[in-house]
Amino acid sequence: MRLSSALWSAGSAVAAACNSDPSAFDASRGVTYLGLQRNGIEVFLNIPFAENTGGANRFRPPVPYSAPANSTVVAQTPGHACPQTLNALSGPNALSSVNDTSEDCLNLNIARPAGAQAGDALPVMVFIYGGGFWLGFNNDLRYAPDALVRESVANGLPVIEVNINYRLGVFGFGVSDALRVEGSTNAGLRDQRLALEWLQANVANFGGDPSRVTIFGQSSGGLAVGMQMLAYGGAREVPFQRAICESQALEPGITGNFTSDAWARVVAYAGCDGSSSEDEVACLRELDTQAMLEAAEATFQSDISDNIGDIWLPTVDDDFLPAAPSTLIRESRFAENINAIIGWCQDDLNLFTDRSISTPDDTRAFIGAYLPAMNSTTLDGLLTLYPSTDFSADVAAGLSAEFFRTARIWRDIFMVCMPQGFGAAIAAKNPESVYLFEWNQTLLEPAYASAGLPGVGVFHTSDLEYVFGDVDRYNKSAQGYPFNPSSRDYALARRGSRSWSTFATLGRPSLEGHETFVGWESASPVGKNASWRVFVAGGPHEGLSAWEGPEAIPEVATQRLSERCAFLNSEEVIAQMQF
Repeated sequence: MRLSSALWSAGSAVAAACNSDPSAFDASRGVTYLGLQRNGIEVFLNIPFAENTGGANRFRPPVPYSAPANSTVVAQTPGHACPQTLNALSGPNALSSVNDTSEDCLNLNIARPAGAQAGDALPVMVFIYGGGFWLGFNNDLRYAPDALVRESVANGLPVIEVNINYRLGVFGFGVSDALRVEGSTNAGLRDQRLALEWLQANVANFGGDPSRVTIFGQSSGGLAVGMQMLAYGGAREVPFQRAICESQALEPGITGNFTSDAWARVVAYAGCDGSSSEDEVACLRELDTQAMLEAAEATFQSDISDNIGDIWLPTVDDDFLPAAPSTLIRESRFAENINAIIGWCQDDLNLFTDRSISTPDDTRAFIGAYLPAMNSTTLDGLLTLYPSTDFSADVAAGLSAEFFRTARIWRDIFMVCMPQGFGAAIAAKNPESVYLFEWNQTLLEPAYASAGLPGVGVFHTSDLEYVFGDVDRYNKSAQGYPFNPSSRDYALARRGSRSWSTFATLGRPSLEGHETFVGWESASPVGKNASWRVFVAGGPHEGLSAWEGPEAIPEVATQRLSERCAFLNSEEVIAQMQF
């Protein structure tokens, strides 16, 4: 039965006390899943949804896995991460590292409120990790579901969170003529899709509602969410109903050569070149996992020195991605009736911008390298929209005005205007369905300053610490950085996390009488001559803001978003951004 909000806390407390090993049962196959109690919730770890992707299955679409009939799946220990560089996560906000990988990595974790059971029909939130499609795993402590689930219960609108694995780098995004022919492109995105389909068939056994699934991701995880909305050109029914893109939804370069060039370098390093495309793939499949990863790692280092953006990107393959994302958006070929939250951080790309930038020529060189297909005339027009006089240096941090100019141009291209254009297309099909946010508070800046990187502001990932509801985990980390969250940080974590789970429940992030963001309305312009609207989360002026005019709050009013995004979202410029 569906538990009422009023009875949930009492019922879950009794269940937790009586059941030290929570379970779920698939009556159709007689399969029992045994989980564990953790931090006041119930978790089921390392549930396989696909077969091993090594050997002959390398690069291929995932093969569904079914537990043997009448078996028991002990889901109490973390599963393997997909192949990637070990212990590569770094920085003050890196709370865990990958030290165990395998090509048998397509597993998912389910976290639910204590006492949840089949029939409760709870909304399901499925998180897709970021990491440039190069790093990431579903047991990363930054994305731990414990606090988000607890906050949803405290909010009276309990949810289930699922964290999934998917293949990365060359394993998940390899591209060649042979892979196209056999339908093996975009393998990592197909992994995500299979996990979502597994949940459609199985999440009810854990107390979830397959008709209320929200997919959410940050960075390249946000890009993955965007790709899932565009998948198959909207021609197939989608296994989710809501979507949240944090600090990415699209990316320049998808129709460029970055990924095909990266593939060619891997092939050459592995000694598999000089033959047909089919022979290249066969050769790579014969390598053991470590040799395959070594080829990818060695060539990745040379790749990133030549390109500012990501290397392993989704591929237009006439199947999963049947046309360029910009074409699919322009032609309204994407999932129907999806409510979406799309947003970015105030200083999203400061951390990744070259700190030595100090002149207008430096700015031009950086942006030109990021958008290699943009012609000089268009680049000049773009730079003119961001006059150097609009920006100020941070002398104490050793950062020039040109540094901040460059970082803002890059942010608007990547994190703001492309996603807003997508949001406008979604809203055109489903009015009042899109909510935009700009995150404007962080607890990371002091830690990064102590690590030698002052002046980064509210940068990439600053929202994660709050969305997952547990800023205290950073304060208690063993790394020794000065996080020291304040009462404002704890309060923002409650509002942020509960707004995300409220959206998963109701399709809107604000709910009167609950500790969610107040007054977060849809982004679509309302009334004659009205502008787009964005909710500023955290900071000194939290609330809904117009992009311009008297109803714009200070953080937004100076950004000239309407003018700048109109330029960046024009068809001519989109073509030169190669997506």
